Amino acid sequence: MTLKFHWFLPTNGGDGRHVVSGGHGVDAGSAGRPASVPYLGQVARSAEQLGFEGALTPTGAWCEDAWLATAMLAPLSERLKFLVAFRPGLTSPTLAAQMATTYQNLSGGRLLLNVVTGGESHEQRAYGDFLDKDGRYARCDEFLTVVRALWAGETVDYAGEHLAVEGARLQQLPHVLPEIYFGGSSPAAGRVAARHADVYLTWGEPPAAVAAKIAWIRALAAEEGRQVRFGIRLHTIPRDTAAEAWAEADRLLAGIDDATIASVQSGLARSESEGQRRMLALNRGTRDDLEVYPNLWAGIGLVRGGAGTALVGSFDEVADRIEEYHELGIEEFVLSGYPHLEGSYWFGEGVLPILEHRGLWKHPAPPSYAQASVPFGSVVA
Repeated sequence: MTLKFHWFLPTNGGDGRHVVSGGHGVDAGSAGRPASVPYLGQVARSAEQLGFEGALTPTGAWCEDAWLATAMLAPLSERLKFLVAFRPGLTSPTLAAQMATTYQNLSGGRLLLNVVTGGESHEQRAYGDFLDKDGRYARCDEFLTVVRALWAGETVDYAGEHLAVEGARLQQLPHVLPEIYFGGSSPAAGRVAARHADVYLTWGEPPAAVAAKIAWIRALAAEEGRQVRFGIRLHTIPRDTAAEAWAEADRLLAGIDDATIASVQSGLARSESEGQRRMLALNRGTRDDLEVYPNLWAGIGLVRGGAGTALVGSFDEVADRIEEYHELGIEEFVLSGYPHLEGSYWFGEGVLPILEHRGLWKHPAPPSYAQASVPFGSVVA
């Protein structure tokens, strides 16, 4: 099976040569690459050219709005899909289904939906959402039930514990259904994923932990009479040699001061997210012993919420780890690297050709031009 790779659009404060703001109080500093349309357009076009299927765009109070940002970027690329993160419950399910349909139809089928239920109550309250975590997952279940019924062309009358619609119907249906990507490590998250997700996403944990998650979701999905595909979210630091890759990881770590680590770790420790708790357990708030599995480095999570691990190593070593995750059942990889423009090239030109040679990946739109011949290559002296 051909693997799919997605990149990341740094709309959460900008981009640069250091681990920048992830929404937990880290100052992006003078990296000099704000989340502007011209720069994000560069990232999107490069990802498309290199063979990435789509680009994840985050959601949160620290980000540019994912719907609007990607709608502005879509005309700057041709094929790249946008994995738009959005929070159910802040918008009515009917309006969200209509927005997604419009996006999908007018972009030519380039929308993927990353449903983020919301792990931080204090942030949800800032948006006017006062449900607790379990309530948010219950509402998400209702939300996706209504959305899927609308996309199927049904007229929906629904009265749930959290949501109600009457006579809801879409006049325009999506030409191709947007796929739903969903993550979460709590029992409540697992049940929603089993019922609604097309792709279940996990953050980058060691393979044994990822295998356990896959088995858990597969079993829950089977109870619902469904099958779910699996993806993983990771940062990447691939280089020509392992020594060069680890030197880059050391450089990133050296750019993080102890006060910042302490401040961010204190904030993240109050998170309600089970996935965040698992990320913190990997780095333990310390600079020591951050290689938690061969080529899996937990240093990013010292100052970044959410995905906190990176694949670090030579091109071949990173390809090996990807193949190992694939053997567990992972089919899609959502990746990033600092800076995101250069990071896409390090991975796209260094690792993807190796995976192609191994028969694990094919460029979704390979160049159509012919390979130029070597001048005088056939001349015999």
